[in-house]
Formats: sequence, C-alpha cells, structure tokens
Amino acid sequence: MHSETDTVRRILNELGDTWAIVGLSTNERRAAHGVAKVLQRHGKRIVPVHPKAEAVHGEQGYPSLDAVPFDVDVVDVFVNSDLAGTVADQAVAKGAKAVWFQLGVIDEEAYERTRAAGLDMVMDRCPAIEIPLLD
Repeated sequence: MHSETDTVRRILNELGDTWAIVGLSTNERRAAHGVAKVLQRHGKRIVPVHPKAEAVHGEQGYPSLDAVPFDVDVVDVFVNSDLAGTVADQAVAKGAKAVWFQLGVIDEEAYERTRAAGLDMVMDRCPAIEIPLLD
C-alpha cells in the first residue's frame, strides 16, 4: 500500500512544518482551501502555489514551486493526476522531504520516481482526514 500508516505519521509529525500546497487558490469551494486551513490549525505553515500566485489564509502565494524562495518540507498536490508527476519531480528538485498526492491524485510512476529519490510519499489520501486519526 502506498499510504502506510507509518509514512503518513512520519510526514505529519516528523518531516517539518512548511507545506507547499500546489493548486491552492482563493476559491473557497475547492478542497485545497479547507485542507490548508486544517493544516494551519495544526501548526503547519502553508505556502500557496498556483499560477495566479494569490495570497491565501494570510500566506503569500507563488506561481510555481521553484519560485518559492525558501525550503519546503512537504509538497501537497491538488492537481489532476496527469499533471501530478511533474509536480512530484519539481518537489524532488526543490529538496522537499515528502510529497503528498491528495484524494483522487494517482500516478504510480511518479510514486516510484519520488521514492527512488529518497522522499516519503503517499497517494490518494488527505492530511485533513489523517491528522485527527493521529490522536
């Protein structure tokens, strides 16, 4: 299984608190908006990454992952599965410690590449669902 409990726990508890959220915009109806708020409530710094580079939940947005001028620990991916592999590759290049593909985001080849590069990764899971299960 791609989302072993120990990997989920490690990403949420041990790999750092700066989460780049790719696909996060000001659209409150999108899942990324609510998930980002949950992550903030649990002490994570969110970094919106979206072509519009909008500020969301009080955090400066950036048009791409490589435009973020500081290190990120986890890259949380809210894009279609056909685009997710490119984002995973960018996360590796950025030096992230983990990649999290959200519910419905699946790319087996990207999973294998990311794991081979030494990053932790989960697919088809949501941190907003997983965080309460840690308690």
